[in-house]
Amino acid sequence: MPEISSKKPYRIGRSPTGLGLFATRRIKKGTKIIRYFGPLLDSKKKKDDAIENKYLFELTNRWTIDGSIRENVARYINHACKPNAESDVRPRKRKVFIRAIKNIEPGDEINYDYGTDYFKAYLKPIGCKCVACEKKRKKKRAEARAERLRLKAKEQKKAERKAKKEAEKRAAKRAKAKKKTKAELMPDRKRKLDSKSKTPSVRLKTGSRPVKRKVAGGTRAVVAVSARRSRPKSLTSKSATSKAVTSKPVASRTIAQAPASIAANEIAPASEASAVFTAPVPATPVAEAQQASA
Repeated sequence: MPEISSKKPYRIGRSPTGLGLFATRRIKKGTKIIRYFGPLLDSKKKKDDAIENKYLFELTNRWTIDGSIRENVARYINHACKPNAESDVRPRKRKVFIRAIKNIEPGDEINYDYGTDYFKAYLKPIGCKCVACEKKRKKKRAEARAERLRLKAKEQKKAERKAKKEAEKRAAKRAKAKKKTKAELMPDRKRKLDSKSKTPSVRLKTGSRPVKRKVAGGTRAVVAVSARRSRPKSLTSKSATSKAVTSKPVASRTIAQAPASIAANEIAPASEASAVFTAPVPATPVAEAQQASA
C-alpha cells in the first residue's frame, strides 16, 4: 500500500467492496482531490492494445492511462451510481483529476461513476455494491417480502373462506337430512297417537293422582291410586261405639240364659259384663229352647 502524506485530505481504508479512499477532513465542492495517473498506452500499437486490466482509463480513441501501478492512489476510488465526485478529463494534457461535486465530510468514502462501458463489462455481471444500489436492493427485498406476506395472507383468507363455505354446506346438508328423517317418522308417530286416543281409560273420582299401568293385550288403562296414607282407626270412632252398644244385649241375653240358682249378688254389674263379654256368642239350640220356655 503506498504511503500517503498527512497533508493529503484522504486515506486508504476498508470499504464494502474491498479497499477504498476516505476523506480525512472536510472537502468542499469543486475541490481537486487527487490525480489519476499511469503509463500512457497507444491503441495503435499492438503491444499497448493487447494490455487488459480493470484500471485502464480511456482518454481518447487513441490514448489510455494504465492506472494499475501502486503509486496511483486514485485507483482505490470505488464506483458509485450516486457519487460525491467526478472525473475531470483533460485530453490535450493527457491528465485526469478527481474533483468533488458536493461537500464531503470527514470519514465519507470518495467515489465517482466509472461510466456505462465499464459498468456493463465488469460491474453488472457481479452486481454493483455501491450504497445507492445496496439501498435499491434492500428496498426491493423489502417489497418482495411484503408481497410474499400479502400473497400468503390472501391465500390464508381464501382458505378460511373456503373452509367456512364447506362448513356451511355440511351444516345445511345435516339440517336437510334431519328434516327428512323427521318427515319420515311423522306417520308412525301419528299412528301411535291415534291408537293411544282410541284406548279406553278409567279414571276414579277420588281426587288422587292417576297412574298408568300396562295390562294384558298391550293396552293401557288409567287406574286411580290414592295418594293418602291410611289412618289407624281410633277406639273412640263410630264403629267402636256401635260394637260396644251391640255387645250389651248379647251380654244380657247370656246372663238370662244362666241357671236360676245363681244368686243375684253373684251377677257382675252391667259395666263389668260389657267389659267381659265384648264378643258376641252364637246361640245354641238348647239355649234357644230354654229361652222359649221361660
